[in-house]
Amino acid sequence: MSIHDSSKPTETAIYKKAMEIFRLSRSISNYLVHDLGNLQVNGRENPHIYFTGDIVQQSVSLAPEILKAESKTFSEERYRHIASLTRLVNLLHKNCDRLELSNSNGKEFLHLLRSELKKFKKLQRTWMLKM
Repeated sequence: MSIHDSSKPTETAIYKKAMEIFRLSRSISNYLVHDLGNLQVNGRENPHIYFTGDIVQQSVSLAPEILKAESKTFSEERYRHIASLTRLVNLLHKNCDRLELSNSNGKEFLHLLRSELKKFKKLQRTWMLKM
């Protein structure tokens, strides 16, 4: 956390947005799992079902990385966690791409997740300047 920022890490806009992204990705994943959980005509499971778990796992990691970055004293350690955040957001985008290729009625909800990720990236840029 920046020396000039007196708010608690869990009250920051970027942390709140990370939590929103987690809740949204979990909801989308739950919806898609029901759609993609049935076996395909050839008797195999839908390969896209694994990406639903990936978006949850990646989004659940956002908030802890923010807290870790804000708790570090040295900038080198902070930037390692900031880089991890960037990788997680990029992976989330990639898994949204993969899920959009799935044969599911729920894939239209992925644009909501992309929109929230876009807002997160804007918050991240501002947040990084304060670090």
